[in-house]
Parts: sequence; structure tokens; C-alpha cells
Amino acid sequence: MENNLNEQQLLRRQSLDELRALGIEPYPAELYPVNTNSDEIKQDFPNHPEKFQQVVIAGRLMARRIMGKAAFAVLQDSVGKIQIYVNRDEICPSEDKELYNTVFKKLFDIGDIIGVEGYVFTTQTGEISVHVKSIKLLSKCLNPLPLPKEKDGVIFDAFTDPEARYRMRYVDLIVNPQNRDIFLKRTRVIQSLRNTFNDKGYLEVETPILQAIHGGAAARPFETHHNALDMPLFLRIANELYLKRLIVGGFDGVYEFAKNFRNEGIDRTHNPEFTGLEIYVAYKDYFWMMDFVEEMLEKCALDVNGSTDAIVGENTISFARPYQRLTMAEAILKYGNFNIDGKSEQELGDFAKSIGCEVTTKMGYGKLIDEIFSATAEKHLIQPTFITDYPIEMSPLTKKHRSKPGLVERFELFVNGKEIANAYSELNDPIDQKERFEDQLKLAEKGDDEAMAMDYDFIRALEYGMPPTSGLGIGIDRLTMMLTNQVSIQEVLFFPQMRPETAFQSGE
Repeated sequence: MENNLNEQQLLRRQSLDELRALGIEPYPAELYPVNTNSDEIKQDFPNHPEKFQQVVIAGRLMARRIMGKAAFAVLQDSVGKIQIYVNRDEICPSEDKELYNTVFKKLFDIGDIIGVEGYVFTTQTGEISVHVKSIKLLSKCLNPLPLPKEKDGVIFDAFTDPEARYRMRYVDLIVNPQNRDIFLKRTRVIQSLRNTFNDKGYLEVETPILQAIHGGAAARPFETHHNALDMPLFLRIANELYLKRLIVGGFDGVYEFAKNFRNEGIDRTHNPEFTGLEIYVAYKDYFWMMDFVEEMLEKCALDVNGSTDAIVGENTISFARPYQRLTMAEAILKYGNFNIDGKSEQELGDFAKSIGCEVTTKMGYGKLIDEIFSATAEKHLIQPTFITDYPIEMSPLTKKHRSKPGLVERFELFVNGKEIANAYSELNDPIDQKERFEDQLKLAEKGDDEAMAMDYDFIRALEYGMPPTSGLGIGIDRLTMMLTNQVSIQEVLFFPQMRPETAFQSGE
């Protein structure tokens, strides 16, 4: 690998050796006593200058301007940037000026992590800065940062290539610090939802990621093997069936933020590993859950952005209550001018083909309706909209509708043309559930690799009695996309799934 280093990398390694020859450890082990940060200084110094007469701050050296015996530099920490002022005679009070002349001017590089002690002042140009009394190298940067350059108001060489940014997220966060805000808001999304659930007394739990039977959703799983037990295991596609077991066990409300895994393609709204929230509340139904989702998302938008409105591309989305409600049949009739009621599987297939859907023999009645809905209605559902009352074939874990034969009590929430939540009045009849699983097995025999497997233990759990329950699943990644105005799921994941780099595969 050393043979492939560029000139800048070689020079930085040479600086590393020279620092050590001078007795300066480039990666010191001791604690560095940071007592403030750039944001706190900028916010509080104008009103409380007395608090900043002895500051210790650390961060990455992002720019430097040498002016003989003095220099100005820019330090970037976790919350922002601040200017520092370095005077040779103050950091080198003795006759030995090597720390400034050799170390700071020549051996420190842009990207190095340094610590400084000093006091805060305001320059003649009005910029709040740190007057450095001592300086210490905390970590040497051996690779040059891809910093953008500006000329005549035009930015050049910005680090904007998506593949490079996703692959080296650590560099992206350094040179594009504005992207940190996306992930700060992602954390606020999760905190807001968690606070809502905790305030209502629901219990946060953990359920298995490795499962002997994949279930809880229609998806193709990842399979692995447990050597000691000599048995196949699956990475979970959903945590639904385990959470409902806990409702059987006597909890009135349980929820989990879960890492789920689905062996599917990668695109702007799909990643094989994603974060899902699922919550189950006893003695509720899907009508109650719709009201609860409205309350929860309105609060979440306010907590994250300070407003119930969110800009998503060219659209302004309002998360304020209430949301539009349409049955699936009404949505298809409204946007596709096609009435699915009473239609045979053949008629559904013929219509699906006529609007450009790819139809195969693996598709059953429910799958065809899902394809028709996706092709005709989804793109029109910009403002938050509940689509309700799905065909029974599409929802093997959902209670049959109380008044509409052939349908189930299910809704999905669509925002900006994308589904972000899915909820049911949960099926708690063990005999009906077993029959639904058997129907799924028939679909699997027809070649549907997303059909659910039979889970006899879950049926046994239902036989002990599960109270009427409503359950909800929300895609945290997609919700974060909506609240941060991102068009790609990769933008809201620190480390999205990517192919390995060729150079690293070959060991170069």
C-alpha cells in the first residue's frame, strides 16, 4: 500500500516521523480537558465575556494563514467552527521558537486534530476568536481533506459525489458539516416518538434479530447458519410476531426500534438494512391507531423542525391533524377510474396489464390489486393520507373487517407518494391465523419468495388468548427523509449498503 501513496500522503507521513524525532507524540493517550465548544463561545461570549478567560477547546484544523510571527487559523469541532489566533512569542515564551517555526508552521497539516488553551476576544474586524496561549497536537491526519475551493464566488472541487460521500461518510461529515444536521434531526425523530410512547406508559422492549422462522411481513429474508445448533436462521424482516407474543403475555403496550433486514434491491427508498418502529397497544383498533398516528406525527414534526410543515422537494407537506382517509378501492377509483369491487382475478390482471403493470402467474388477487394501486394512486398521495380497508389476501396478520366481507382492518399512511406507516386491527383468532398462514404457503408454492412462513409457536401463543390489539409499523428512515427534505434513503443512513471497493478487495 505504501507504494500507492500520493505526494501529499508521503509528505504527511514524513511530518509524522519528524514530529516523533522532536519528541512530540502525534497520537497522545492522555485526557485533554476540553471545557467549552465553538457554539457556546459564539453564543455566550458577547453577554458573558468573563466566562471565557480560560478556555480549552479542541477540534480539527481546517484553515491557516501565517503572517510571520503570528497566524490565524480555523478550528472545527463537533458543533461548528471558530477562529483562533496564534502568536509565536506567546506559545513559545522561551528563546526556543521551534514549536511555532517548525511544528505549527511546517509539521501541522490541515485536518490535524489539535487542542488549544487561551482566552476569547473579539478581533478588530469583529470576529469572536480564541487567543491561544498553548497548543497541542492530539491526532495527526495522514490523508489530505477534499476541501472545496472558492474563486470569484464560485465553488470548485466540492466533495459532492454521492458514492464517495456514502462510502467515506467520515470525510463527508468533516468537509460538509451541514450534513450533520440530517443525522441530528434523525435522532430527534426517534427521541420524539420514544417520548410520546413513554408518556403514555408503553414499554420499550427488545426482540430477537436472529429468528428460526421469518415472519411479520411479506419480504425475502437473509439466511445464515448457526453452527452449534446446526440449523438455519434468518435475519428478521420484522419484529411483529414477537411483540404480539408480549401482548399475549400481559403487557398493554410495547414498542421497539428495530433493525430489520430484507433481501431486496437497493434504490432511493430501499436499503437491505433499515430501522423500523413497531408498537402494539391492547384493547385498541385501527381507527384509534389512525388518531394516534396523527397526534404522534404532528408532535414529531414540531419537535424536529419547529413547525408542522415540512418542505419535501417541490411540495410543502402539512403534518397537522387531521389527515385525509380513503379506502383502497376509493383511491383506485378516484385516481385510476377503475372499480375493483367484484372483479375476478382475470379481470384484475387484464386491467393491470392495460396500465403497464408487469403481471406474472405468481400474482394472486391481493398482489394484483396492490400493483394496480401502486400504478394508479400512490403518486397522487402527496399530503398525509390514510389508505384503509385492504383485501384479505394482502394482509395475512390482520383482523377481518367488521362490516366489509373480503377486506381487513388495515391502513397504510402515504406521504409525498411513499408509504411510511402500516397498521392493523391485529388478527387474534388462532384458527383464522392458521388458515391465513396456510394460504401464504400456497403462494410460496406458486413461487412467491416473499410469502410468509408457517409459525406454529405464534399460533400457540394466540391460542392462549390475545386481547383486541392495534399494531403500527413506521419506517424511521423514510420518515426522516420527509422531515429533512432528502430524496434518497442513503442520505439519512450514516453507512448505507454498498459494494466493496475494488482496491480494498485486492488489498491495495
